[in-house]
Amino acid sequence: MSWDQFQKFYVPFEQIGFAADFSRVGFTDAFFQKMRAPMAAAFTAMDALEKGAIANPDEQRMVGHYWLRNPSLAPTPAIAAEIETTIKSIEDFSGKIHRGDIKGANGIFQNLLCIGIGGSALGPQFVAHALAQPAKDKLKVFFIDNTDPDGMELVYDQLAGQLGRTLVVVTSKSGGTPEPRNGMIETEAAYTRAGLKFAAHAVAVTGEGSHLDQTAQKNGFLARFPMWDWVGGRTSELGPVGLLPGALQGADIRALLAGAKEMDALTRVPSLEKNPAAMLALAWYFLTDGRGSKDMVILPYKDRLLLLSRYLQQLVMESLGKELDLQGRVVNQGISVYGNKGSTDQHAYVQQLRDGVPNFFAVFIEVLQDRTGPAVEVEPGTTSGDYLQGLLLGTREALSEKGRPSITLTLGDTSARSVGQVIALFERAVGFYGNLVGINAYHQPGVEAGKKAAANLLAIKRRLHETLAATPGQNFTAGQLAKNLGLEPQVEVIFKLLEHLAANPAKDIRKTSAPSISGYSYSYIRR
Repeated sequence: MSWDQFQKFYVPFEQIGFAADFSRVGFTDAFFQKMRAPMAAAFTAMDALEKGAIANPDEQRMVGHYWLRNPSLAPTPAIAAEIETTIKSIEDFSGKIHRGDIKGANGIFQNLLCIGIGGSALGPQFVAHALAQPAKDKLKVFFIDNTDPDGMELVYDQLAGQLGRTLVVVTSKSGGTPEPRNGMIETEAAYTRAGLKFAAHAVAVTGEGSHLDQTAQKNGFLARFPMWDWVGGRTSELGPVGLLPGALQGADIRALLAGAKEMDALTRVPSLEKNPAAMLALAWYFLTDGRGSKDMVILPYKDRLLLLSRYLQQLVMESLGKELDLQGRVVNQGISVYGNKGSTDQHAYVQQLRDGVPNFFAVFIEVLQDRTGPAVEVEPGTTSGDYLQGLLLGTREALSEKGRPSITLTLGDTSARSVGQVIALFERAVGFYGNLVGINAYHQPGVEAGKKAAANLLAIKRRLHETLAATPGQNFTAGQLAKNLGLEPQVEVIFKLLEHLAANPAKDIRKTSAPSISGYSYSYIRR
């Protein structure tokens, strides 16, 4: 890579301690000229979005996550005031928890249990891990982010004897999403088993008037905070969804918002070469042929940023993975995202990245500050941090030698301000890319389809159990039950449902094996 090429595509932003290097993307002058008009349109669309245009046409909603860190941009004074009031309420409530003005049954709160799914978990998890200060954190944070009973028990085991000092934040816009609903029900049962009142330890983050909101009011939760329909789950980290857990943990949420606001200002500039989010979106478009033809591998060389790839999986893939464009044409868009952390990834899959299938591009995240404490030399004149940077630069060079493209983003540190910058950068890049390929980056029809399918399968499982319970002791094969229920085309699904029923003693279903699965039979055993 020539020094001239590096200087041309290295974009420093000294005023916020950030830099982006696109010198290893392989951009051509012809590509830039071709994309100037589409990017001008994208800048115009983004400006309209920030001013309150209906940017999510399927749901007829505004898209206002940018207002969260700059309420003055909100389209109405009422929205601006509500944002500012909510942030102040989060700070006030967190202060009361930290001071012990609000206590649990067994004293001052020491733990925080966050229950959510998707954007209500991935963002808070990323930020909690990135900004953790175990010796200084106000509360120790735990998460329930699935409907896996065993996973919940792992969390409850860690909190054994501590529930009376554990604050629970339940986050769900509708209150009906199965995973957080189930997590709340299971957690309430755990509090009941411990002889404690769940509501006296609970907080809700939800939509006004939702089922969860009504439950919180009826049962007397400690507090309720809003989720607005103009903020999607995957862009909600800098709203109450992420700010409340962050503030309760002890993070500087004002610095988090300030960092995002700084990056927003840079990424609002209508100039390709001076706008890091525009350049990032253009790099994605160039490297994937505007069709998602390559995967994006996130390689943060910092332990604190381990969960960045998981957070970006939802932000990027849920936003860009769409079957139809805005004109209703089948386009099957999307960019797959995966990642680990450096230099762990060097001992995991960098071998394939360098010498295997060239179906990816890499995004290195470099952090200049090694640590806040004293340095330790592992060799004369060399620290562990020196090694880490050396491994990053070496891996990047090794990929370049084989023609494997990469982008490098450089942060000064992993402070709340820098984390806010990263969130804002990728949010804006996703929006730009969505405009470039003509899709709605703010809805998730595939997710809703999966939820509907799951609900249908649960209904079939209930019918299976009722059918078996109606004739206790009588054996049925999956094929017989499918026929009896008029569901012959779904016999495979019925077999899988029966296997799960039989594996859980509480369901009272006994399985009798046979030489082939078509002969497996199932019966209800009355206890």
